[in-house]
Amino acid sequence: MRVAMIGTGYVGLVSGACFADFGHTVTCIDKDASKIEQLKAGGIPIYEPGLDQLVASNVKAGRLFFDTDATQAIREADAVFIGVGTPSRRGDGYADLSYVYAAAEEIAGLVQGFTVVVTKSTVPVGTGDEIEAIFKRVRPDADVAIVSNPEFLREGAAIEDFKRPDRVVVGTTDERAQAVMRELYRPLYLNETPILFTSRRTSELIKYAANAFLALKITYINEMADLCEAVGADVQQVAKGIGLDGRIGGKFLNAGPGYGGSCFPKDTIALVRTARDAGSPVELVETTIKVNDERKRAMARKVVKALDGDLKGKTVGVLGLTFKPNTDDMRDAPSLAIVPSLQDKGARVQAYDPEGHEARALLSDVDFKDDPYAVAEGADALVIITEWDQFRALDLDRIKLLMKKPVLVDLRNIYKPADMRARGFQYLSVGRS
Repeated sequence: MRVAMIGTGYVGLVSGACFADFGHTVTCIDKDASKIEQLKAGGIPIYEPGLDQLVASNVKAGRLFFDTDATQAIREADAVFIGVGTPSRRGDGYADLSYVYAAAEEIAGLVQGFTVVVTKSTVPVGTGDEIEAIFKRVRPDADVAIVSNPEFLREGAAIEDFKRPDRVVVGTTDERAQAVMRELYRPLYLNETPILFTSRRTSELIKYAANAFLALKITYINEMADLCEAVGADVQQVAKGIGLDGRIGGKFLNAGPGYGGSCFPKDTIALVRTARDAGSPVELVETTIKVNDERKRAMARKVVKALDGDLKGKTVGVLGLTFKPNTDDMRDAPSLAIVPSLQDKGARVQAYDPEGHEARALLSDVDFKDDPYAVAEGADALVIITEWDQFRALDLDRIKLLMKKPVLVDLRNIYKPADMRARGFQYLSVGRS
């Protein structure tokens, strides 16, 4: 099939490359000429493991193309996907749908013949109705079906998630559109992937409901971690004990500094706004947002505690700045709250992240280093914020020699307390005595 993908951000580029790998002919379109030139030259504007090879192989095979001009790709497309950003709107937290609606207007002016227009971006309930209204206004004669097909991609594992998903959700009752969507995802039938067809509004809500539930699960185990510290229990054992219950499951039960990234923060806020507008507030989600925001500041206080309540004139080394490993995404990363809090309390901060290059523009007065050992040198305390694999196997004897004081605050629980104490470290983790 022929696919046009509007937007070459995280969702658009990964989805477009994966559809091409399924055997479809895909053109990824973006207004940003520099990004398109970079892609045509073999560069990748985001960091996602395996994406560079996937893009290169499908470009070479003649299935994947990039362009700033959408005209030909949309006119020839069986399906046009909208994969543009929907950031939180400043001031009120609503999803900013201006890019989505602009894409819809452009598509409406170009489609020829029956075309399935698919919203891949994360959008509030009712957005598909608004897109349909745009088509009726701009091209009342257009033969289109407006479909919702939310993405469920984890940064750092997006290709695997696209090719071996838990499920594919498609919001449409149009039989012709259902046939097109089945054909697009036909390679997944070999894996017996469930494809759930729903109404469009139901599909839109599934995406927000899923992300809000996962955010709630993370926040729950973080609160249990605080309780474990207060009563002398071990949150990792608690998580294992409850996660073995099939009704609960063990995923997203890792205590840490709170959730961040491109999805959970904005999607939970957008869901809260949608629910309040509908007169049906989601108070559990509202509390989750509040608790998570406070969580990040509490992590800075844990560092203060490790250094006897005073950070003035102290040097704190930070390992990991992105919101999670295997991504360069800094959006709502815990480090963006923790590092300024440490600085406000008088600490000098030196930091390293393998891919968090954007942090240099987002964090001020930080001494950025080129490796973990340079971060440890002269530090009064070392703080692990992001659990990159290279931080899991540090030469701890070398780290200890480099540091001014052997204080390690592990916000991801990647080391064992007994082992660290045996090595002579003052070790603090999350939810463990």
